[in-house]
Amino acid sequence: MKRTTIIAAVAGFALGGLAGASLFFAWPMPGHDSAVTTPSHVRFSEIQWPYPTDEWGQGKAFRCAAADCGVEVNLYIRAKIGFCNCQTGVSDDTELDRLSDFRLMGEKLSGLGPGRQINVAWMKGRSRAFAIADPYRARQSALAIAFNDRCDAIVATTLVAHDRPEAIEPSVIEFLNSEVVVHWAEVTLGL
Repeated sequence: MKRTTIIAAVAGFALGGLAGASLFFAWPMPGHDSAVTTPSHVRFSEIQWPYPTDEWGQGKAFRCAAADCGVEVNLYIRAKIGFCNCQTGVSDDTELDRLSDFRLMGEKLSGLGPGRQINVAWMKGRSRAFAIADPYRARQSALAIAFNDRCDAIVATTLVAHDRPEAIEPSVIEFLNSEVVVHWAEVTLGL
């Protein structure tokens, strides 16, 4: 009788623990909604360029706080003078990949699909979403964006603190079309 009671108690405890764990891990936690939506109030603020100087020099860096974008979003833009294909511009993913600042995104990238055409002021280009697979980083993704004026390109790298960069892409493109960025591009490209 004692053995049966012990087995029943252990089985009840195990089933109760399993049921509790199932509820804990399956129940949606407040503030951790898996649905990612396009933020309605996006506000980028300029921050200091955080990367060492390389052959392309420093650019401009901007951050949109989680309170404004739903998650933290970091945007880095810089010019690559004379580096764009003068005949076709940034017309395909091969040219976008060639121009992109992949070193700013991390080393283990995986495209989340083909890129798409974008417009920034008078310039045309492409945008493409990437997943970043890094066991030492929190869940993160990126947008590689490049657009050109003749042979000169502007490259934008966006790091997003979730795995759905397409949700923030319209807001990033809108910011790239802002007076702040367009004026910087005109000055930087010597227009």
